[in-house]
Amino acid sequence: MEQDANGSTDAQDEGYDLDEIEARVLAVMVEKAFVTPDNYPMSINAITTGCNQLTGRDPVMKLSDAAVQDAVDTLVERRLVSRRDSASARVPKFEHLVRLRHSLPPAEQAVLAMLMLRGPQTVGELRSRCERMHRFQDVSEVEAVLEHLADKYPPMVRTLPLAPGTKEVRHMHLMSGDDFANQAAEGITAQSAPRGSRVAELEEEVRRLRQQVDWLTGEFETFRKQFE
Repeated sequence: MEQDANGSTDAQDEGYDLDEIEARVLAVMVEKAFVTPDNYPMSINAITTGCNQLTGRDPVMKLSDAAVQDAVDTLVERRLVSRRDSASARVPKFEHLVRLRHSLPPAEQAVLAMLMLRGPQTVGELRSRCERMHRFQDVSEVEAVLEHLADKYPPMVRTLPLAPGTKEVRHMHLMSGDDFANQAAEGITAQSAPRGSRVAELEEEVRRLRQQVDWLTGEFETFRKQFE
């Protein structure tokens, strides 16, 4: 992608290309602006904590402050995040610029953030999971948001093909590019095709639980070493 005079990536022609960490950081900042406004803007430590949550995240990550800082620096260059300085703040704090950069109202911010936080989802899943950020009266409101995000140039979401053994299509964000979305679509198909949707759902739940166990094991080891 080409960059403008300020070093910011111009997505108008080629689409978006946030990496996995940048997408997680941006989505966390959008989410927290809704659910914890009293603690917003956010410090690097707070952003890291949000990125590494065990709930409401897929995949579960274990990012360092340094990795989050690098992602924030890149997002600042892209004009998707800005630093908010305050005389009373002891550490730098940051806020997202999604609303200003892409003219997204709250409902669209909520849906986009949820897709970046939890991967491909159905309309019903998005409606229930966005509840803390934005309350949708019915699924038709979610569908209207998805349609508008898909119609933007370049598009910000797309509908994935119906996976074998499922009854509803899922929707995927395009903030990490088409290749990332294609890989997600292939993964859903691979999970669903062999043995039906119920087994695939159970296998996915096991995968998530394993991620959480691995994260907790790492946290315990870090804690234990403090006393050695």
